[in-house]
Formats: sequence, structure tokens, C-alpha cells
Amino acid sequence: MSQEHYFSSKPASEDALRTVRVRLAGRELELLTAAGVFSPEHVDHGTRVLLDHAPEPPADGQLLDLGCGWGPMALTLALRSPEATVWAVDVNERALDLVRRNAARLGLHNVNAVLPGDVPDDVAFRAIWSNPPIRIGKPQLHELLTTWLPRLEAGRSAWLVVQKNLGADSLQRWLGETLPSGTAVERRATDKGFRLIEVRWPDA
Repeated sequence: MSQEHYFSSKPASEDALRTVRVRLAGRELELLTAAGVFSPEHVDHGTRVLLDHAPEPPADGQLLDLGCGWGPMALTLALRSPEATVWAVDVNERALDLVRRNAARLGLHNVNAVLPGDVPDDVAFRAIWSNPPIRIGKPQLHELLTTWLPRLEAGRSAWLVVQKNLGADSLQRWLGETLPSGTAVERRATDKGFRLIEVRWPDA
């Protein structure tokens, strides 16, 4: 499919809701997807690597799925941490609608699916999970990460999954060189051609 999902707030393709069977948080689920969003057929390999290898999310606080698509990471966070507030952020309004529908199907009331500008400025995150949109280009990707990573609480971590052949190692180096002194940037897993990178914000 085209890369429309990375750039379009209102995809032009037909909506065409469909259901997919997926396994999230140890449960077999039937969820909604549609054309015009990232990986509508299944949980993509990068997201699965993060879900399989990232540690359990914090039990409470504010959690962020950055670039949520139709919601596999956000829904997993909400299922694993029912006392937390999960922010599912994307520029694609169809994706956000799917997250809301899927959260409702699962009876989850702790998911806020919103555009980036709708997250209050004073919200700080106890964890960030992201399969970032590498193909938007380096300048936009770097702006995205330097906007959101500083919103981690002190001593907390973001978990980023990036395909090795799309520049995971160079992105890791750039993060280590760019983020504030004391930020730890470490590769935590390699699986299916993807790197899982932990970015741990400095302690206060």
C-alpha cells in the first residue's frame, strides 16, 4: 500500500472497515482496522518486537503511544495498566477513530486517542512506546522525537522500535549525541530485523 498513513490527517482511500484477529496482552482479540492506516492487515513486525521485548509498563500515571495507528500498542498499554491513562497520538484521524472504536469494544475507559496538539502541555509521561514513522524523513523524525522525548518524567524510559536497514543504529547514535547529558540510549533487543532502543531520561 502507499505511505498515505504517514502523511494524511484525512486519508482519501475508502474507509472499508474490517476485523482482524490479534493477540495483545495475552488475549486473543477481534479488532477493527481500515485502509489508509499503518499495517491494517495485522500487527506489524516492528510493533510485535516491541510488544514482545519491552518490560511491563508502569501500573499508573500517564503513558504515551506515539504514532498509534489503529492502536495495538495503546490497547496493550491500557490492558496491562488499567489504572494508567493512555494517550494514543497520531496525525491520522481515521487511525484515532479506530483506536476509540477498539477501546470501546474492549471496555477500556483509560484511552485518550487524540491529535498531537490535543495533549495538554503539562502532561508528563511515565513511559513512551513508539514504532516511529521513519519514512517521514530525518528532519521530521528528529523534530518528532525531540518534541516528545523531553516529556518523559525524570528517570523514565521510552521504548522505540526501528528497522535495522532503515537506520536504527544511526538513529541510536543521533539520540545519544543530541539528548541531554545523562540520557541513556541503549539497544535492548534485536529481532526480525528490528532494534528495540531504550531512551532513559536523566534522573532529576
